[in-house]
Amino acid sequence: MESILIKVGIIGATGYTGVELLRLLALRSDVEISVVTSRELAGVAVHSHFPNLRGHVDLLFSGPDSDLLGECDVVFYATPHAVAMNTVADLLAMGVRVIDLSADFRIQDIPLWEQWYKTKHVCPEIVATAVYGLPEVNREKIKGAQLIAVPGCYPTAIQLGFLPLLENSLVETDRLIADAKSGVSGAGRKAVEDFLLCEATESIKAYAISGHRHHPEICESLNRYSESEIRLTFIPHLTPMIRGILATLYAPVKSGIEVSVEQLQEVYERRYADEPFVDVLPQGEVPATRNVKGSNKCQISVAYSEDTNTIVVLSAEDNLVKGAAGQAIQNMNIMLGLDESTGLQNIALLP
Repeated sequence: MESILIKVGIIGATGYTGVELLRLLALRSDVEISVVTSRELAGVAVHSHFPNLRGHVDLLFSGPDSDLLGECDVVFYATPHAVAMNTVADLLAMGVRVIDLSADFRIQDIPLWEQWYKTKHVCPEIVATAVYGLPEVNREKIKGAQLIAVPGCYPTAIQLGFLPLLENSLVETDRLIADAKSGVSGAGRKAVEDFLLCEATESIKAYAISGHRHHPEICESLNRYSESEIRLTFIPHLTPMIRGILATLYAPVKSGIEVSVEQLQEVYERRYADEPFVDVLPQGEVPATRNVKGSNKCQISVAYSEDTNTIVVLSAEDNLVKGAAGQAIQNMNIMLGLDESTGLQNIALLP
């Protein structure tokens, strides 16, 4: 019996997330990439913009109003924030399943979203229908979803790190700390002085000290699994590497509770035992961004500081894969009833 091809469209596929979607989807025998849009590059061969796709993607960029989008089974938005919300309703009305990698549908609190993204949300009624696409907590909802909001890169690493502690009520939730470092690709494919080689290399710096747009997303999501309100200090850093996020998370143990590193190790191993893309390392080993580069894995380790009664969690991922395109495809697989790991089994690049 002839297999059915999944017709896929990608809107705004000229950045790092877009090419990562193309790289991961191009070799799949069950996927037909039927339309790739770009307003600026309409009519240009995709492989001329992304030479790594030569011989794998034989398409021209189309305009964003392409009628072919309505014929797709799944459409990915790899667009800047506040773009998808303008056209998602039309695709949903045509029965297309939509996976949005921007922040347009991640935060359910509309005034909060508008405060952080400095614009009015044009389709707030649709936000409530979106499923937050973190498979490790929302797998059942993802199965029946028509609209997926893919979590941000920082929120993915940080939530996966904190979740077992919150689910087991082990920590004080009003003093959580996330110290996270990201490669420059997290800022997107754009000419900005801070991300030029001479500016970013041989240096590391913190940014968004007064508040990062991922902060409300992290807190809103974690609050669903916490008995008390989440209060998080989150400081991101820019590091001189292309890909990767390493989040070091600190959580004070709840008063009256005793823990040991052996107990914590068991909690994490049990929580993620059946998760194909969360790798809890053996006690004493620590994650590194190079261990997950190019893969859809999130590597986690847990430790305990007796002197300060603080749990320390390390969480590493590739910001473009598990933090973006890979997780989006993981969601697609779940939505369509496929093996969740389809097309995502590639081993991390080393070195």
